[in-house]
Amino acid sequence: MRAESSTTAYWDAAAGGFDDEPDHGLRDPAVREAWAGRLRGWLPGRAVDVLDLGCGTGSLALLAAEWGHRVTGVDRSPRMVELARAKLAGTGASVIVGDAAEPPVGEGRFDVVLVRHLLWMLPDQRAVLRRWVRLLRPGGRLVLIEGRWGESEPVGLTATELAALVGPLTERLSVEQLAPDAALWGRAVHDERYALVADLAPVRRHREIVDVHLILRRGGDVLLARRANTGYADGLLHAPSGHVEDGEDVRAAMLREAAEEIGISLGLDEVRVVLVLQHKAPTGDARTGWFFEAEVGERGEGGLEPVNREPEKCSELGWFPLDALPDDMVAYCRAGLEAYRAGQRFALHWHEPDDPIAYAPEGPDRLTPL
Repeated sequence: MRAESSTTAYWDAAAGGFDDEPDHGLRDPAVREAWAGRLRGWLPGRAVDVLDLGCGTGSLALLAAEWGHRVTGVDRSPRMVELARAKLAGTGASVIVGDAAEPPVGEGRFDVVLVRHLLWMLPDQRAVLRRWVRLLRPGGRLVLIEGRWGESEPVGLTATELAALVGPLTERLSVEQLAPDAALWGRAVHDERYALVADLAPVRRHREIVDVHLILRRGGDVLLARRANTGYADGLLHAPSGHVEDGEDVRAAMLREAAEEIGISLGLDEVRVVLVLQHKAPTGDARTGWFFEAEVGERGEGGLEPVNREPEKCSELGWFPLDALPDDMVAYCRAGLEAYRAGQRFALHWHEPDDPIAYAPEGPDRLTPL
């Protein structure tokens, strides 16, 4: 707390002369125009929500606000905030007192987080960057203006060092060297100064696997196959099933899988949808399963006798009573059959990360009817 107080006191004392530096106050029209040109390239072309952390007296925030961006400034120095509020009066921008390392603003509220000459002074920079990233909406942008200053005893962050910190948190980044542009500083400079611009991944349209499952009935029994040599849920029982292929509808996929896996040819009028179940495995992405019902007569009747057509992936086929299903089943399939037996048409089966793939009689029930 004492260090924080001394830092605040230092910047309060420095506030009065802060804008005397050409790149702080932007009083020189040429310097202001140079920064405006750069900042326009770093900010989106449309009006967005911009958070300026460690905003000082608000010179960059003012540029952004003048272009129609919705700007919030944060600085730990009350005196800096006072000067920034005066500079930004009438623009609609807000400036609040707060620690830029832990900004007093909500997460996921901003399109751009803008920070100039601040990160290099903060401890635990990785943690600070993670916090800043959480303030952004999907597809949001970090604009970090940093450098490595001084010759005999340099301080700051090199572009390579900062890129290593930011890279794992964002989808893409670029570095723009600023030292060669003397107009930005009001004089020639010979150290490293740069802007790192990094974008988060945008919101992507949700995509998931679609699979089909056959509830093949013979009276009160249902056909199950024991998985083998697949690398997933081997040794467990599951209904005949498979993925829908590109260009294929779910009914066509079900007829194809029935022929490929158990050697029966079903007509379009012999299968009917009885359940749609969205499922997520303990690890992995979501998928949607379509469960189809079909019936066969006693052995050999009507020519529909299932056979194991994929012995390399299935060690056995067997009939099991629907009202007394075996425990050694894939939990996903077991949930689908339980929902079907209960007359449910739509449901979720959403595993938690520590749940087993196998059905666990004493485990939590993840089936949620819709």
